Amino acid sequence: MAQDGHRQVSITRDAAGKYTITNERGGTLSIGTGGDSDFSPVELLLAAIGGCTAIDVDILTSRRAEPTEFTIDVAGEKIRDQQGSHMADLTVTYHVAFPEGEGGDAARELLPGAVRRSHDSLCTVSRTVELGTPVSTTIA
Repeated sequence: MAQDGHRQVSITRDAAGKYTITNERGGTLSIGTGGDSDFSPVELLLAAIGGCTAIDVDILTSRRAEPTEFTIDVAGEKIRDQQGSHMADLTVTYHVAFPEGEGGDAARELLPGAVRRSHDSLCTVSRTVELGTPVSTTIA
């Protein structure tokens, strides 16, 4: 992972409606327009929100106990209005369970605070969406 705050991906067109994203470490991900099994950019946004908070919450709670269930659903409505196309009504739903016992009890007790910390300060992706960070574009 980059030591400074800079992050970057490159996107290459493979065919009409099909692209490959490459990160700085050489990882790749195929995306498309949503007409096949490839993730669409909007689905990647939802996945990024869910993945970011999943990592935060998992790190904080699994120190106490290994979860017996850990699923996060992220949903929203894609709309087009006077502001253009955008997502609205984004929701993140956690389905997390821990085993019985002292460790599981501690993890269950920690869970609401971990979710709150992720939402309020830790998750870079959802914080960026909520703050409304401007996106600049250039042609090189």
